Amino acid sequence: MLKKGLCLSVCIAMLAGALTGCGQGAAQGPAGSSSSAAPASSAASSAAPSAAASEGEPASSGPEELTLPIVSEPLTLTCFMELDAKVSASKKSVAEVASYQEIMEKTGITIQFQHPPAGQEKEQFNLMLASNDLTDIIYYNWLTVPGGPAKAILDKQIIPLNDVVAQYAPNLSAMFEEKATARKQSVLDDGTLYMFPMIRVRTGTEEWFRLLGPIYRKDWLDKLNLEAPTTIDEMYTVLKAFKEQDPNGNGQADEIPFTSQKAGGEAAYLSAFAPAFGIVNGFYNDNGTVKYGPLEPAYKDYVETMNKWYAEGLIDPEYTINDAKAMNQKILSNQAGCYFGLIAANLGTYLDAMNGQDGFDLTAGPWLTGPAGKPYTNAVDYIKIVVGTGKAISTSNKHVKETVKFLDYFYSEEGILTSNFGREGESYTMQDGKAIFTDAVLKNTQGLTTAQALSQYALSTANDAMVKTSEYFEQVSLLYPQQAATQEIWASADTSLLLPPVSYTTEESTEYAQIMNEIQTYLDENLIKLIMGVTPMSEYDNFVNGVKGLGIDRALAISQAAYDRYMQR
Repeated sequence: MLKKGLCLSVCIAMLAGALTGCGQGAAQGPAGSSSSAAPASSAASSAAPSAAASEGEPASSGPEELTLPIVSEPLTLTCFMELDAKVSASKKSVAEVASYQEIMEKTGITIQFQHPPAGQEKEQFNLMLASNDLTDIIYYNWLTVPGGPAKAILDKQIIPLNDVVAQYAPNLSAMFEEKATARKQSVLDDGTLYMFPMIRVRTGTEEWFRLLGPIYRKDWLDKLNLEAPTTIDEMYTVLKAFKEQDPNGNGQADEIPFTSQKAGGEAAYLSAFAPAFGIVNGFYNDNGTVKYGPLEPAYKDYVETMNKWYAEGLIDPEYTINDAKAMNQKILSNQAGCYFGLIAANLGTYLDAMNGQDGFDLTAGPWLTGPAGKPYTNAVDYIKIVVGTGKAISTSNKHVKETVKFLDYFYSEEGILTSNFGREGESYTMQDGKAIFTDAVLKNTQGLTTAQALSQYALSTANDAMVKTSEYFEQVSLLYPQQAATQEIWASADTSLLLPPVSYTTEESTEYAQIMNEIQTYLDENLIKLIMGVTPMSEYDNFVNGVKGLGIDRALAISQAAYDRYMQR
């Protein structure tokens, strides 16, 4: 795919099959033959013809080969993109990261990034769309945009990419041919491709690593002669012991058995306990039928259990207001005994920070089995290799062909190596045909975490339109034995409750958002009151009726239709 007068000294093994030829199906577009179309996305496709068509360039039987440099004269493109906190620890722009420096030099294309201030990403994104003052490239989680990506295409803010990818993106086209799940999770229901996605590729499987799960203070467990719990009942026993038996050894009853934070996806609040009851704290899959957890009888059992644990002091009383900093402090100050967390941010980072001080140690535990009889999980990342974020090309872009080629470079063998590992000789060296991180990453002397150190050189610890590989991940995120052990421990989790990354039509998206915004506000106010005992459990039926009165049946119908379309892609 990449045509240049040099050979890479490394072959990314799991991508070799995907990146060896242009592929005969590429001319049909990345989605192949389309299934039942979502009306809005179909309209979007017809409303915004591809840039290639407008340039009058005939479609070919396969994509052009990618040659470097892409342009004969320097070209600068603009890009709206959130600046990841790990990058901002040492850089003012992602353009300063070594990977981007190398890629911009090789391609001849400079990217001028517009990074919104931290915490203002959504506001700045919406202002950009409202003003129609669009950057050439827009990196965002497009499934969270009001009206969805289909509306952005219909409103002529971004372009559909099928034709231009088929013509100018041999590497992404080949990737989609090889990785059917990646293609399925990157398109709308009618097959419209709207972004260059971030794809996570793990050798030997179409699943990514298991990133989230229960984590415990192993030294506390050992001191109390306990094992990591496997059931809800065993969890109660462990929490009671953490509360009553002074595992931190300071002679005070100051332990917080379980802590959490107000944000954090599937780990937020107490939601990760819900799967043990056979439901989740939202929409879930019951053998092809979409259901909503708070409407189901099992949800009452979950709420009653959380209410009991809270009343007995087993749950952090500040779990609804903790931010990440507060949660970190409670864990690192020898107060908190367990939590649901990520293997990098909430396991590796803590092990880094404590470095065995006072015997500090952590261990993962399996997802809990409860009344439902299986160790269900609500960690949707377990089934997603495309996370939803990606780079779209705006209608303001005057260099679509060059932009497509630039973005396609990230899916080439050379681009994958550079974006995952950084600059050879600085952040990695080649050993026996494999890229190995140097001490500049693994043992940095700047006081940075491993992820922050790597973020000076490579894009793999943050999100971008690229391919993340298991080779990078295993060296950085499975660095400690405790991290490596998570993959076997969390492998037992049952993912059958999880919904795939569905998309809504423009009309559905607007209606769904209106309904669910009201319902989420209602839940945020009233569920906490039930758990904390402010509202007695005798009023639980009134709580459910309140949810029903806000239009949840219509939201369920929309979700079911979106799920059915996804399964037909």
